[in-house]
Amino acid sequence: MAKGKKSSGNNYTSKSERPNTAKSVLKSRRLEYNNTMSQLNNQVKAWRRGKKVMLTITNPNKKETNKPFIRVNALDVWGPPREMSDMYNRKRKNDRVN
Repeated sequence: MAKGKKSSGNNYTSKSERPNTAKSVLKSRRLEYNNTMSQLNNQVKAWRRGKKVMLTITNPNKKETNKPFIRVNALDVWGPPREMSDMYNRKRKNDRVN
């Protein structure tokens, strides 16, 4: 039987078993990103493209004290993106002077 070509030792590929950054660093980066304008901009862009966007809002049911915040679909809060863009386009068309 023919032997296959042996590989050299300088092309090692990692198995990606463990992260190469500390959990505390990742957590601090995530906390910095939350509740920023860049996060909101990314959510609005995804919502306009028709993606499923989840928003975190304060719980309207004050009797559920164990859940101060809840995650809801952006369609329930902001509505369908098509209607919002139509309303925005109508407003701009009416502002023009003929």
